[in-house]
Amino acid sequence: MEFSRAIIVVAAVALAGCEFTDDSLWPSLTGEEPAAAAKAPPAPAPEVAQAPARPGTTPQPPLGTTEFKPARITPGAPTGTYVGKKVVELRGELKRMQDSISKNNTQLQQLRGKMVEDSQRYHGTVAAVNARLQVGTTPGNPILVQQFNSSQADLDRLGADIGEMNKLATAIAGDSTLSAFLSESVSASYNLSGAVDEDHVQLAILEDEVNRTVVLIDRLLKEVTDDVRRQTSYVSTERSNLNLMSAGIKSGEIYGASLVNRAMVAAAGPGLAAGPPVARDTTGRRPLVVIRFDRVTVPYQQALYNAVSRVLERRPNAVFDLVAVAPAAGGKARVALNTTKSRRHADTVRRSLVEMGLPPGRLAISSKTSLQARTNEVHVYLR
Repeated sequence: MEFSRAIIVVAAVALAGCEFTDDSLWPSLTGEEPAAAAKAPPAPAPEVAQAPARPGTTPQPPLGTTEFKPARITPGAPTGTYVGKKVVELRGELKRMQDSISKNNTQLQQLRGKMVEDSQRYHGTVAAVNARLQVGTTPGNPILVQQFNSSQADLDRLGADIGEMNKLATAIAGDSTLSAFLSESVSASYNLSGAVDEDHVQLAILEDEVNRTVVLIDRLLKEVTDDVRRQTSYVSTERSNLNLMSAGIKSGEIYGASLVNRAMVAAAGPGLAAGPPVARDTTGRRPLVVIRFDRVTVPYQQALYNAVSRVLERRPNAVFDLVAVAPAAGGKARVALNTTKSRRHADTVRRSLVEMGLPPGRLAISSKTSLQARTNEVHVYLR
C-alpha cells in the first residue's frame, strides 16, 4: 500500500521574466496588490506554570498541556475467515500503535516538566546577576562570573531538553507514517473476498478507531513540533541575552535586552513579532507553489526553496499563506480523514520552510476542501 507523496508545481518558473518595482511586486502570481501582514491576536495565557520574565531575559514560551491518551479498542470474536484473521492482525497493529502513543505521551509530559524546572532555575540565576548589576558592582566580580557560568549550564540543559523533544518528534512522525498505512490497509480489507457480514461489522468499528488514532497522532505531532519551535527560538534569544550580560559583568553595570533581539523584532515589522499572521482568504488568487501528495516520496524541498527564495530576493518582508486542500468527494468520513491528512502535509511543508530559515511569523496556515482536487494538496500563496 503506497503512502502519499508530493508532486510540486511551481508557478514562478514560468514567470522568470516578470518585472518588479517597489510599488508592485509579484502581481502576476497573486492576482492582487500586495497587502501588509495582519496582526495576530494575543496568545492565550498558559495553563502550566512557566518561568517568569526577568530583566534582560525573555519569558519562557508556553508549553503545550494536552494529555494524549488513546481510546479503548473494541474487542471482536474471531470469525474463522481469512478476512476475520486480517481484522485480528490489524487490531493488533492498532494496539501496538496506541501503546507507542502512550509511551510518547509519558515522555512528553516528563520533558515538559523538566524544561519548566530548568527554565525556572535559569531565570533565578539570571535574576540574581541582574539584581546585583542594577545596583552597581565591581568590574569582573568573581561571584557574578560564577553565577554567569551557572546560568550558561542551565541554558545548555534547556538545549539538551529541546534535543530530546526533537527526537520524540521524529519518533512520533514515524508513528504518523505507520498510522496512514494502517488506515489504508483497513480500507483495502473491505475489498477482500471470503468475508462474512460480521467481518465487515468489525472492520467498520476498527476503521473508526484507526481514524481517531490517526487524528490523535497528528495532534500529538503538531503540539510537540510547536513546543520544539518555540523553545528553540527562546533558547537562541537567551544566548544573545547572556552575551550581553557577560559584557555587563565585565563592566560592572547592566545593559538590558540584547540589541540583536530588538533588531530582529524591528525587522519582523508590526504584527509579525507577536506571532504567526492570521490566515487570509485565497479565493481568486494564483498559488506560487502547488504540492500534490499522491505518491510515496518526492524531493519537493529544493523546488519550494527556489520559489520562495526568489520572492524574498525581491520582497524581503514577504508573508506566505499555506493552504491545506483536501478533496471534497467520498463522503463525510473520507473528507474528514483527507482534511486531517492535508493539514498534516501543510504542517510538514511549514516545518520545511522554517528549517530553510523562513521565520515562523511569515507563515499562516489554513485548510479547505475542493471539488477540483483529486488528492491532498498544499498551496503556497504570496501575500
